[in-house]
Amino acid sequence: QTQLAESGGGSVQAGGSLRLSCEASKDIFKNYCMGWFRQAPGKEREGVAAVDTDGSTNYADSVKGRFTLSRDNARNTLYLQMNDLKPEDTAKYTCYAEEAATSGTMFSTAFLSGDFGPRGQGTQVTVSS
Repeated sequence: QTQLAESGGGSVQAGGSLRLSCEASKDIFKNYCMGWFRQAPGKEREGVAAVDTDGSTNYADSVKGRFTLSRDNARNTLYLQMNDLKPEDTAKYTCYAEEAATSGTMFSTAFLSGDFGPRGQGTQVTVSS
């Protein structure tokens, strides 16, 4: 059973917007910290945004003010609204969940690279200048 199912992504011009969706199983959505990381070719994984079960959020400095997380509890779905996209936002974006993390620790190397919890299949975001 797929635990995290992503949708969204695509190609836009700089300044445009995209919304990513991540549908989770009920158990994960209720009990896990969830978020998104991204990885561009030749670069390390970068935590982008995370939200804890209590609603507390954390954003990478590079996306603050442009990206916004939201949760739809009825649909067990996490959304990442990305506005004012820049070419440097181009990457593969992956939804991930960690039971032991908080929004403040989701970007740690251990959680980004440890692959302890479920991950989505990833979706490509390409921003052209």
